[in-house]
Amino acid sequence: MMLSTDTTFPVACSWGLWTLLSLCYGLEFRYHNTAEVEKYLREVSRNYPNITYRYSIGRSVEGRHLWVLVLGKSPREHKVGIPEFKYVGNMHGNEAVGRVLLLQLIDYLTKGYRSNALVTRLLDTTRVHILPSMNPDGFESSSRDCMNGFGRYNSHGVDLNRNFPDAFLRRARGGVRGGVRAGATVGEGEEENREKEVEAIMEWMKMERFVLSANLHGGAVVASYPYDNSNGGSELQEGASVTPDNDVFVHLAKTYSYSHTQMHKGNACSDSSFPHGITNGFQWYALPGGMQDYNYVWQQCLEITLELSCCKFPPERELPSYWEANRPALLAYMQQVHLGVKGQVLDGEGVPVQDAVVEVEGRKNLCPFRSGPHGEYYRLLLPGNYTFKVTYPGHEPLVETLAVPYGPENFSALMHDFRLQRSVNASTPVTPTKPCSPRVDTPLNDSAALQFTAVVTFLLPLLYVSMLL
Repeated sequence: MMLSTDTTFPVACSWGLWTLLSLCYGLEFRYHNTAEVEKYLREVSRNYPNITYRYSIGRSVEGRHLWVLVLGKSPREHKVGIPEFKYVGNMHGNEAVGRVLLLQLIDYLTKGYRSNALVTRLLDTTRVHILPSMNPDGFESSSRDCMNGFGRYNSHGVDLNRNFPDAFLRRARGGVRGGVRAGATVGEGEEENREKEVEAIMEWMKMERFVLSANLHGGAVVASYPYDNSNGGSELQEGASVTPDNDVFVHLAKTYSYSHTQMHKGNACSDSSFPHGITNGFQWYALPGGMQDYNYVWQQCLEITLELSCCKFPPERELPSYWEANRPALLAYMQQVHLGVKGQVLDGEGVPVQDAVVEVEGRKNLCPFRSGPHGEYYRLLLPGNYTFKVTYPGHEPLVETLAVPYGPENFSALMHDFRLQRSVNASTPVTPTKPCSPRVDTPLNDSAALQFTAVVTFLLPLLYVSMLL
């Protein structure tokens, strides 16, 4: 176990029990290596078996486990009506602050359950999955350099945040670019070109239907939200690549930035300025094959990217201050999983149905949101009136308007079940729905789309710098 040694050994800790030791000391603020992280997660799951469960979603290129710790009232299995949330850290191996913060968050949540009202309500109403390191190989090879140095990529030299399916970039040709190998398709169904760590994340998301997520990075202090990429279609608005749920994403990003002690000021790093401490990903710089766009487009999980430190690998003595700055924001962001509406889609006999399309008027998603294995749907929405259209083969379309309150303050989204009616002419069995193949506006062909992304990637930083001068 890795305990802090910054305080005098108290009498209560002389008992020698792990739980008492951890209560007295807490997790040490330093960069724990992969073996230490694995040991710590094992100890936590053993000492808090009622609210934690440790599992591996796969292995890295070099064979290291990608360990996840899940926390909640029912950690071992999904419960209907309880949303799934995740934090992913250390996607870039040399961006290490997020890795430290997620370990501290685990320590804080396990100790606070039943003694801290906010923590208790969060874990009673949410199933929280924490992956401290998506790129353990990169971390182990990292040089502790502030901005440059080794360790960003995985062991194949690939940027994992350029290796996911991309709805805006259908095919990459003519050489290695942005983590996508020559001739490699970037569509969802062609996994042979995915890195092992990326494959593990994609399979994980098929196993757990996450509602809300964030991935933790370093090198700036800002909350970035989708889209990260564009092909110059209707999503491109005034330099930003705008999703149908842009209002929700802006709210999520501001929730984090304004709960952070400094991020909302927008000027934490000397070389950057972000109004409100947030940015549209594409407006900052074009990023093909990114993880947050994949979460949103293919897996109906809203994810943002949290850049948490100007220095990617700050001195260990500064780590406590990063925790103090981010702790309230990490908790406030988790609470947003209770935005909007949740419930089940039921057929004419009251049986939950999977793959019913649940659409919100005015929000045309590239992949429509669908009900899950238990007929469940989750739709993160800000307070207001929304018209829903629910469709399912063999049943009449259902249209209903709902008044949506602000759910996070009560730790629950509005609960509403949609009850379908069998179509009069329905006589054939319902067939499974095929996986989504996103359709985007395609004013540019594949080659032109690559050129567009390359030009924007080159020009946006220059325009940004010119504004600062």
